[in-house]
Amino acid sequence: MSRSTIDVLWDSTSTGTLDTAALGDLSLDDGQTMQIALLARWMAAGEQLAGYKIGLTSGIARDAFGKGVRPFGFILNSRVYRSGDTIERATVGRLGLENELVFRIGRRLDGIATAADARDAVDAVAPGFEINQIRTRGNVSNGIRIADNLSQWGIVVGDWQSPDYPFASLEVAMDRDGETLERVVARDHIDDHFESIATLANTLKRFGRVLEPSMLVITGSFTRQTIELTGTYTGQFGELGSVHIRVR
Repeated sequence: MSRSTIDVLWDSTSTGTLDTAALGDLSLDDGQTMQIALLARWMAAGEQLAGYKIGLTSGIARDAFGKGVRPFGFILNSRVYRSGDTIERATVGRLGLENELVFRIGRRLDGIATAADARDAVDAVAPGFEINQIRTRGNVSNGIRIADNLSQWGIVVGDWQSPDYPFASLEVAMDRDGETLERVVARDHIDDHFESIATLANTLKRFGRVLEPSMLVITGSFTRQTIELTGTYTGQFGELGSVHIRVR
């Protein structure tokens, strides 16, 4: 008997490899619906939801699924790391790191949200990393990539600060053991963060979900690296500070 799509997706969370040969195609909306079903399976297994990511907001990935298409992914509470923590490469498998800002929601954001609504709802921002588990191989439909949670595995969170900051002026870098791997200027590289959070809230509403107080939101990558070497990786975010993770 062939396995269902949700079973294939669920299996990939432990193997680190998505068996794309066992999958067909999904529309973007069907992919989001399947992703929510995957989240429900995690929660039935005892996990808690920490927040969400909004994807395809920056660099060459922007608009990759169509003009203005900004899918979401979920973040599991057990995979929220603090700056200075250690992760094992073997635990994740094919590991990717991305410099991202982490926004903390201070009040419920529901309904038809604007960027101003999103700014009012956010109570703090921190430098961070997204930890990606690169599960797919070869050509995979966009709907399946969404169902696969957009490769999300976890996040690393630095120190919380006021979200009143001129984010477009940021210059962001990723270092490994003091060696700079990549540096990006934020201006024109990434969507406005509060517009992204508003888009996320509006998309979540279509799928019966909302942004609740204490939830964490990551809004897109500045740098993007596949991690093959152990060491200490540092994200430099100018005046917003830095974030560190040891990969062993």
